Amino acid sequence: MLEGLGSVGTQLDWIALLALVVLWVGYTTFAYYKGKETPCLASVLALYRRDWMYRLLGRDNRIADASLLQSLRASVSFFASTSILIIAGLVTGIAASEEAVGVLSTIPFVTTNTRELWELKVLVMLVIFVYTFFEFTWSLRLYNFSCVLFGSAPLCQDINGHKTRQAVFATRSAHIMTLAANHFNYGLRAYYFAMATLAWFIHPGLFMGAAALVVFILYRREFHSKVLDALAVSERETHF
Repeated sequence: MLEGLGSVGTQLDWIALLALVVLWVGYTTFAYYKGKETPCLASVLALYRRDWMYRLLGRDNRIADASLLQSLRASVSFFASTSILIIAGLVTGIAASEEAVGVLSTIPFVTTNTRELWELKVLVMLVIFVYTFFEFTWSLRLYNFSCVLFGSAPLCQDINGHKTRQAVFATRSAHIMTLAANHFNYGLRAYYFAMATLAWFIHPGLFMGAAALVVFILYRREFHSKVLDALAVSERETHF
């Protein structure tokens, strides 16, 4: 499969693939550093998680906290399972290359007209969803580690008045949960770019436009969304 990659597709196809990598890696790097300088969904929610851990230490009954954590784990588990199903579907798509190209060749404006080009594009999507699987499973493991931290949380009567111990536990637990959320976010971001990659099957120019649109949507939602305004306008600046 994919013998002689240099002869697969046009120069525009390879430019489009390079554009995907540049936009994806570039935006991830940009969001990481900008999130350290200005409020974004990730940074604001990290403060809420820290506050959550402080509240947890003040409760003897932590069933509600365990339920919330289980809900987070269920969301990550769903996407990890979905990634496996998509990977299986893409492998099947490679096996059915001839039939797929035959169908696409009857559609106007579609540039995927050879088996090799179809296999290349499916392989790119396969790589993307393998990446999402690893991100979601690592996020799930981090949430599992959070379960261990929840179980080891000191009782409120044992920690009252010990602000240093409270700060250490709250900071450490919130950090692990924030890492889990970040990897979940990386996986979701890959889903967005995978949706843009679907446009590549039609035309590489459309693919580049879709990838640029994904970057714009991600930027708006992470740095200028209404939900960010609602979360940021609160008592988040209160320090314990």
